[in-house]
Amino acid sequence: MQIFADSIEAYISQIPEDRQDAFRKLLETVNGNLPEGFEPIIQYGMVTWVVPMKTYPPGYHCAKDTPLPFISVASQKNFVAFYHMGIYADAELLDWFVLEFPKHSKKKLDMGKSCIRFKKMDDITYDLLGELCQKITVDEWIASYEKNFKK
Repeated sequence: MQIFADSIEAYISQIPEDRQDAFRKLLETVNGNLPEGFEPIIQYGMVTWVVPMKTYPPGYHCAKDTPLPFISVASQKNFVAFYHMGIYADAELLDWFVLEFPKHSKKKLDMGKSCIRFKKMDDITYDLLGELCQKITVDEWIASYEKNFKK
């Protein structure tokens, strides 16, 4: 279920009503915990916090003239997805997250390479995701990105 929106509010208005409060709380969690320098935009059909072009002019190597993505939140057909590129790039951070998750949830961790999926809104681990958001600064993300992804 791809949502086409030109603003975060327009995005939220298109997701199922029973998800909107939880989705807003998730956005507030990210906004309240990310270090300074990341900016929320709509990118790739999701709410995405990016390193703006003025901070990192080379941008994202996969799409010329596009800000470097870091965290995205999306309402998919059967779940809300929380994408964190840092856990994809940093095995130590991934290990930390996987070990911490059971301390915050009785549910099994449903995760891909950078995607954490929540099928029920009551299962979103806001505190843990907030802590995860605090772990990487803009400068650290740029350095990790250049080391791991940029060709």
